[in-house]
Amino acid sequence: MMVRKSKGIGERHKKILDFIASYQREHKHPPSIREIGEHCDISSTSVVNYYLDQLEKEGLLERDRKISRGMRLIGDTNPLGDMLRVPVLGVIQAGEPILVPSESPFTPEDSVEIAMSMMPSKEKGKDLFALQVQGDSMIDAMINDGDIVILKPAQDARNGEMVAVWLTERNETTLKYFYKEKDGYRLQPANPAFKPIMIKKNETLDIKGKVVMVIRKMERMAA
Repeated sequence: MMVRKSKGIGERHKKILDFIASYQREHKHPPSIREIGEHCDISSTSVVNYYLDQLEKEGLLERDRKISRGMRLIGDTNPLGDMLRVPVLGVIQAGEPILVPSESPFTPEDSVEIAMSMMPSKEKGKDLFALQVQGDSMIDAMINDGDIVILKPAQDARNGEMVAVWLTERNETTLKYFYKEKDGYRLQPANPAFKPIMIKKNETLDIKGKVVMVIRKMERMAA
């Protein structure tokens, strides 16, 4: 893919465009802000965002600030392509586990729309679901209170994967990193202010899904 040139951009802009194009070809999804900075020798993520904003103004890039890695090089008449509708099923706690709610604040009609081009290549099935995050135990994983996480259904997970879990005996739900331990399981937060949740082998841990994407809360993005 050749990157379209513009009089309003310099060599650094072109390098960023070329990296986004090559990364997209290899990984089937856009790079993160941090990955762009590392490749282009830019230490500040705010500076990377500055360049991306300029590219967007030049009409070379489409950005969706609600979505992690939400960017796409413009070359099609419909840059975002087909949309995928994902149902929002309820709330998940990123903090201390909360009781499973008897009633969800969301209705069956509640959903989020995501451009298919923004989705990881392996996660475009119609079985995806979404949960709204409460709490800040996963802030070091760039997941904040009010964000929406997109999950694929799963009953098992590998070490280090982020999962939505139902702690059956405790009747609680939580969003954490999953690790198998010798004596059970560890649900690890991404915030040093929170302690890991240890689950013994005789307790039932019901994995409901694995996180595949994060949609940022609009109010915070605009702040």
